[in-house]
Amino acid sequence: MLVGLETSDDAGVYLLNEKIALVQTVDFFTPIVDDPFTFGQIAVVNALSDVYAMGGKPLTALNLAAFPIKTLPSSILREILRGGLSKMVEAEVALIGGHTVEDPEIKYGLAVTGVVDPGRILSNAGAKPGDRLVLTKPLGTGVIATALKGEMASQEAIEKMVACMLTLNRTASETMQTLEAHGCTDITGFGFIGHALEMASASQVGLVIQSKSIPFLPKALEYGGMGLLPGGAYSNRQFFSCKVEVDPAVSSLLVDLLYDPQTSGGLLVSLPPGGAEKMVEALREKGHYDATIVGEVIGDFPGKLKII
Repeated sequence: MLVGLETSDDAGVYLLNEKIALVQTVDFFTPIVDDPFTFGQIAVVNALSDVYAMGGKPLTALNLAAFPIKTLPSSILREILRGGLSKMVEAEVALIGGHTVEDPEIKYGLAVTGVVDPGRILSNAGAKPGDRLVLTKPLGTGVIATALKGEMASQEAIEKMVACMLTLNRTASETMQTLEAHGCTDITGFGFIGHALEMASASQVGLVIQSKSIPFLPKALEYGGMGLLPGGAYSNRQFFSCKVEVDPAVSSLLVDLLYDPQTSGGLLVSLPPGGAEKMVEALREKGHYDATIVGEVIGDFPGKLKII
């Protein structure tokens, strides 16, 4: 086993031979949008992200679904699975089976198997002092989803959130592998701060985050200011804030959104300064316009974050 539980990485890695290692992960959750097809798509993009974050290529997947078959029409489940399959086709991932259980609450996701070169694994333990941090997607899916549930989200905010969640991290993963990236994680349920801290702790480095550089989805800050934060944001703050130092000049609202749990978020990549600039440029040329350098890695304050 090359990567296990010790570093809180996005996936496990098991050595097969000198050239190939297996990357394995699993993820599923309850609906974040109303449309079943779109929900299926988002769930698959989210699950595949963990393999991309390790620098791997996902190859096969198993559906995992829970569905109240006695109270909802099977056509809803069919649309969820159809949406998921559409994203697997886009990612060139083979669906080879799955398992469904009866449950009062809908849930869907994947168990994914991929491959990676054993010498080129990108875990969250590889960040090095002097590196820059690139974030490939904007933040705010949690707060906008909360506004959506309360029927307070604008159509523009919903469309931007969905488009963000439907974007595979494949291009970002492939790009970082050409630029000598040292470490990577994806931003999901623990929010930006939680996953950044996992990288800092696993790498035994400090991270300095430039708050004004963080990209946010349209309306995310506005909805956050209205108090539309999901419960997970408060849990994340309670658990992680003891390792975070915030400059007094930084807006408390912005910090709130750095704790916001994300669904199908982007990658946070640690790589040399020149590589970081090239990665942002390359991703923007390919339509990933929110890709941004958001901070740097330092040797001081290992396992902690500074937000300035």
